[in-house]
Amino acid sequence: MADDEPLPSGWEKRMSRNTGQIYYFNHMSNQSQWERPTGSDSGGGEHDKVRCSHLLVKHNQSRRPSSWRQERITRTKEEALEILNDYIRMIKSGEATFQSLASKNSDCSSAREGGDLGYFGRGQMQKAFEEATYLLKVGEMSDPVFTDSGIHIILRTG
Repeated sequence: MADDEPLPSGWEKRMSRNTGQIYYFNHMSNQSQWERPTGSDSGGGEHDKVRCSHLLVKHNQSRRPSSWRQERITRTKEEALEILNDYIRMIKSGEATFQSLASKNSDCSSAREGGDLGYFGRGQMQKAFEEATYLLKVGEMSDPVFTDSGIHIILRTG
């Protein structure tokens, strides 16, 4: 494989601090190796997985109306949507970043990771959440997504 060809999905070229040599790191599997990875984006396995961050706003009709932020959530679904739409406005205007808002305001424990849920495959998340994530391109943010857990905005990161 020529050195100017793109690396397979998930792989990046890095420089070893200890040896100064180039190595390859896969941020999906946390695997590293000295040899240039081969393969393409087609096929199964890791390539069927997506990675995203989300910001969840629960409401009084959520499947579990409590969170690390609030023991008993009493806001209505409409109020939750208003809050989420304000977050979307703040992100789009550059007033705040997705990660900073998720860290402070998400009703999911993933808040401590800036909303990052890591990689997941089909069948691992609630259907509406999964479908919305797979429709996004890497770097794209969703409109509000309604699930039994509450209302989310999703940022596809991988």
